[in-house]
Amino acid sequence: MAYSTIPKGSLYMNPKTYTGNGGTQSITGVGFKPDMTWLKKRNGTANHHLVDAVRGVGYYVYPNLANAQGGNGATLLTSFNSDGFTLDAGADSNASGATGVGWSWKAGNLANGQGSANTAGSINSTVSVNTTAGFSIVKYTGTGSLATVGHGLNAVPSMIITKVLTTTHNWAVYHQGLGNTSAIYLDLTNDKSDDAAWWNNTSPTSNVFTINTRIEVNQGSQNYISYCFAEKQGYSKFGSYTGNGNANGPFIYTGFSPAFVMIKNVSQSANWNIKDNKRNNASTSFNINPRNATLLPNDNAADQDANALDFLSNGFKNRSTGGDVNASGIEFIYMAFAENPFVATSGTTGVPVTAR
Repeated sequence: MAYSTIPKGSLYMNPKTYTGNGGTQSITGVGFKPDMTWLKKRNGTANHHLVDAVRGVGYYVYPNLANAQGGNGATLLTSFNSDGFTLDAGADSNASGATGVGWSWKAGNLANGQGSANTAGSINSTVSVNTTAGFSIVKYTGTGSLATVGHGLNAVPSMIITKVLTTTHNWAVYHQGLGNTSAIYLDLTNDKSDDAAWWNNTSPTSNVFTINTRIEVNQGSQNYISYCFAEKQGYSKFGSYTGNGNANGPFIYTGFSPAFVMIKNVSQSANWNIKDNKRNNASTSFNINPRNATLLPNDNAADQDANALDFLSNGFKNRSTGGDVNASGIEFIYMAFAENPFVATSGTTGVPVTAR
């Protein structure tokens, strides 16, 4: 049984859909004060925007682009609030008539909003961390030579997503399913890249992660942001599976009913895919399988009706033959967060979540 100390995943990660108004708008119903929100317009082409409290709410990076950080300190997302966030008139996902989604995570909710010093690595970092949920936001300055960076999780990260803020270079993703010899780009369709210059072929520890000389993770005097995730039973899962190319696709056990799943084919050129428990195609109720609505982290495209998944009480199942999620004999990695754990509480009194 996948007992969990987190009885409700939406206390720490929650998708929220909304309709834009073309002006200032407070989005409520997230369920907590976010420290990171990833925004995307759903009914039209527009860049993804990712905002976090450590860099400051007026600044954003684009998950689908290699561009340097944008923003001037007072645009797009103007505040993180006790139950959500506020958007301004300049937000693509808040244009009049736009439908939008925000995926939010809770880190440290520090009073100063900018994180605290971490000296665990050879590079000092600034960190906002939630050890219960296994999530930290880490800002550091590169050296251009082999180094370690403190992440604050007190647990080994399963996935690290890194972006240089001050120059135009691709996003780098470490995933335990790939191991410490490889990385993959968030903003591209490329398959995995094998190179010791990413992580020095060194796995993260409970205190630090290692960066070598790749520009994407460690250019001298450049600023970086990393989003670090440690797996928490019944709440988050970072794994891999092999596709079968069949509409009766593989079942992936996570130990919870998913709220959010992101998948990447790591052996071929293919899009990243994001599914969640708040979106579906126009003809299907949002809470009925299969989950069809798909957004592509590496592309500015609108919601697509593609690559169906079933969200189940204890995992997800592929219902598509699409190469992005289920090519035969191909390796895929995923990150997933819970709506509910399969068994809600630790100990022996937990009640299993029933299937839909």
